[in-house]
Amino acid sequence: MKKYFIYISILLVALTSCSEYQNLLKSTDPELKYDKAVEYYSNKKYDKAITLFNDVAPYYRNTDRSELIINYLAKSHIEKKDYFSASEYYKTYARSYPQGRFIQEAKYMIAYSYYMDSPDVRLDQTNTALAINGFQDFINLYPESEQAKDAAKLLAELNDKMAQKEMINADLYYNLGTYMGNNYLSAVITAENALKKYPATKHREDLMIIILKSKYQQALYSEPGLKIERYQATVDEYYTYMNEFPQGKFVKEATQIFRDSERNLPKTD
Repeated sequence: MKKYFIYISILLVALTSCSEYQNLLKSTDPELKYDKAVEYYSNKKYDKAITLFNDVAPYYRNTDRSELIINYLAKSHIEKKDYFSASEYYKTYARSYPQGRFIQEAKYMIAYSYYMDSPDVRLDQTNTALAINGFQDFINLYPESEQAKDAAKLLAELNDKMAQKEMINADLYYNLGTYMGNNYLSAVITAENALKKYPATKHREDLMIIILKSKYQQALYSEPGLKIERYQATVDEYYTYMNEFPQGKFVKEATQIFRDSERNLPKTD
């Protein structure tokens, strides 16, 4: 019986709350709607807050409160993990209030929203690139801020992700080998470009071994007139790898490539 009364009490509270919200939607009092929207936001009822903030936004356009409403809307969507909508509101805020009280937060959160919507590394990385640009812009604008440290960490993570995507592409070229062309050359170019663009990436060693292996395979499949030149390029690449990673995880494989390449070079006195 006690459980029954508790259930009825909860149901009555829910119905009362629903009725109050429906009356708010019909209300023509923007002050009341705004105050209740803030209250709903504080109580983590973000859907209701969003509806009411959107309802009163036209009324407060070009007022100080408009700035608050856009910020509340952006934060509400962040809490709902709707990062696309959040980024749109934060961009609206940045355009409308370039000197506003929340501009630093908005600049950071635009990049953060793209970061949160960055997909698996094998998919299109448009959002990743937008997040990288956003965090870099934020660091340039606010280098002394506490958030700049967080932005730098997330920026490094995103750069690693982009480098990993290039590594996957280079590895794909390597595995295609001589199928319909010289894919080893494409592997070298892709990996070298990744190293130039992301020199501090944690995937640096993996990219370098792809270059070494690809140059070796090019030498193996070369016509006779190009073999010596390409074996020499492989040997040079071996030394580049070993200078940077003398205890690297690919040393055994690299050394085997080096020895075979040296055997194919003319002996010098």
